[in-house]
Amino acid sequence: SYNATEWREGSGDDEVAFRTEHISRSTCRAVSEFAFAHARRTHARVFGGPKFTVSPVYEGMLKEEMDDAAQRYPDVAYEPQLIDATYALLLTHGGDALVIPALNRDGDCLSDFVLQLFGSIAGAESLLLGFTEDSTRPHVVMAEAPHGTAPALLGKNIANPMAMILAAASLLSFSVDPRCKLASRAMYEATFETVRAGTRTADLGGHSFTDEFTAAVVEAVRNKLELWGSLGMS
Repeated sequence: SYNATEWREGSGDDEVAFRTEHISRSTCRAVSEFAFAHARRTHARVFGGPKFTVSPVYEGMLKEEMDDAAQRYPDVAYEPQLIDATYALLLTHGGDALVIPALNRDGDCLSDFVLQLFGSIAGAESLLLGFTEDSTRPHVVMAEAPHGTAPALLGKNIANPMAMILAAASLLSFSVDPRCKLASRAMYEATFETVRAGTRTADLGGHSFTDEFTAAVVEAVRNKLELWGSLGMS
């Protein structure tokens, strides 16, 4: 939790800093349930986990809920690892879809680390999910680019727009309208096909400008939707 209470006592070399934080059983259960449900939908493996060996009370709560969820989803591959081992193993894993439940600080580090492994932090979207009683489907979804602002790139037409494009695609995927889901699929496919075809911004080793990359994706989306429409897909 980032809502920790922090304070200091003493002064000089005797000054001591304190921090208290908490997580709830319900939050750990919701995270674990969604992780396994999402892994089932995407044919992925639930991987990693908290450092429960050194923090059996605090971080152990998430591990307990992950283990319980694994029992409810016997068809989903489950490979629990300590968070430090997870970092190391990610360097040797390739190609397999993974779902990694993590505490806030670990999740922040993982997102930056993993995105850099595959290009740059501008190469993927970020989702904030809110749940009610049903932990398998979010009640509220907010999509965004995880990289934050980049004032140094303002007005230079060199920023990678992938994260914003994929954020829109991801948001559309949660709609119950089949047209939105189809548009989401088209946006995802068009974005990665554009990169594979060699149209890339500088952070991915290319020479395309922001508007050039965006225009290429828009054209690819348009072509896909027209083709799928002619085939009766809606």
